[in-house]
Amino acid sequence: MALGSLLRLIHAGWVLAREGAFSVLPAESLPPMMKAGIGLARLVERRAVRRTGSIERLNAALHKLGPSYVKFGQTLATRPDIVGVQAAADLSGLQDRMPPFDPKLVPGILQAALGDKAEQLTEISEPIAAASIAQVHKARLRVPNEVPRVVAVKMLRPGVVERFRADTDSLHAGARLAEALSPASRRLRPTEVVRTLDRSMKLELDLRLEAAAISEMAENISKDEGFVIPEVHWDHVAQNVLTTSWMQGIPIRDHAAIDAAGIDRKALAAKLLQSFLRHAIRDGYFHADMHPGNLFADPRTGDVIAVDFGIMGRIGKTERRFLADILYGFITRNYRLVAQRHFDIGYVPRTQSVDDFTLAIRSIGEPLHGRTAADISMAKVLGQLFTVTDLFDMQTRPELVLLQKSMVLVEGVARNLDPDLDIWTIAEPVVSEWLRREEGPIGRLEDLAGHLGRIGAAAGRVPALIEQAEIALAEHRAMVNRPRDRLLRGLAIAVMVSVLALIGILIWQALVST
Repeated sequence: MALGSLLRLIHAGWVLAREGAFSVLPAESLPPMMKAGIGLARLVERRAVRRTGSIERLNAALHKLGPSYVKFGQTLATRPDIVGVQAAADLSGLQDRMPPFDPKLVPGILQAALGDKAEQLTEISEPIAAASIAQVHKARLRVPNEVPRVVAVKMLRPGVVERFRADTDSLHAGARLAEALSPASRRLRPTEVVRTLDRSMKLELDLRLEAAAISEMAENISKDEGFVIPEVHWDHVAQNVLTTSWMQGIPIRDHAAIDAAGIDRKALAAKLLQSFLRHAIRDGYFHADMHPGNLFADPRTGDVIAVDFGIMGRIGKTERRFLADILYGFITRNYRLVAQRHFDIGYVPRTQSVDDFTLAIRSIGEPLHGRTAADISMAKVLGQLFTVTDLFDMQTRPELVLLQKSMVLVEGVARNLDPDLDIWTIAEPVVSEWLRREEGPIGRLEDLAGHLGRIGAAAGRVPALIEQAEIALAEHRAMVNRPRDRLLRGLAIAVMVSVLALIGILIWQALVST
């Protein structure tokens, strides 16, 4: 472990403790070891934090520590039900109100990134939004022989790549330290989790990939209603510059303005949650950074407008089915289904009891039914989840980390819009529609197409295997005329038989999988 990374980690822990970061966590709901750790960290809190409970200085501290820490603060800001209303309000400034970088740097950044095409971006405004990694300006795009358009120009902060590398080095050091000092933490796979988050952040630092993400999602949602995203202007995209159409909307956190525009906040919350579930379950590709700074309400239609596609999540068919079945199980109170799917995907070891785990899931799910979001303490629910994961030695699935983090964000924003939110009622149409499709003719045909594809791939390997068998057979025939090489002849026969057997196994597996 590099000494520099360890020292940065210690410094970060000290700063977070001093500014009250650990005071926002629901210590009373956490396991004893975590509760003890938080108690020790709070010994060094500033007196002002202890006296007032306000952590307004934490914003500046997180920004100085680096973009990864800011992302953590943004997530907490969406969960007043977990960290408290005051703490969430203090942290909300992290979502799109960070200090901008020097505006004098903007012309040079655009010229270096876009060359002569930078001159087509005119009337560039002061920063409209400034976040931990980039900031956005409003501008007018003037392309010869085209009507001028109002656009959004996003630029990476100078030096952010270096800061990000320092962040991730520290997080990797912390993960390795946790695994070394606490064997119990290894089931949570902290090193793999950090590696997953590291990769997603690296993708966020190339705005060309963000442009591609917008393009892919636009294709996925082309027939959907209620969720709108910007259009990319590809001629004005570079590694550190992204130009898109300007999206005019009301910040989703501005409830007064949303009400004044006559937008139904309950309907808006439902559109947000259902859109996210549709993207995750149907498409396996979803916006993984849906904090309030990236979400707006269209004053004309009441639709959700989303921006900033730097962090995207992608999950496979198995994980999508897992998510759908888990939600459906909770909706229908089929806790056995929920428990079994956790075993199927590898969350819970096979050595545990499905019946006992079903009972634990029931203890979490039953109190949530028939209650609105305002009646549910997510801090207590999370505390119970910690206990259950420890009791059943549950393993972390790194590929689902972004999905879980995103669901926390989206559900938090939806809760704020609609305190009477019933997640099960809102999720049911999306989940049921997808499951009906998967079990219906279209889903079966798609599965059959997948099986046929695997058979075709196996069949494609057969000629090469036959050629290898022919070579082995030719070698055998050559050795038949040399009686003195009985051992080699026997070996050649064995090789030939093995190759032919391998061909048969491949074809059999392909047929069985159908």
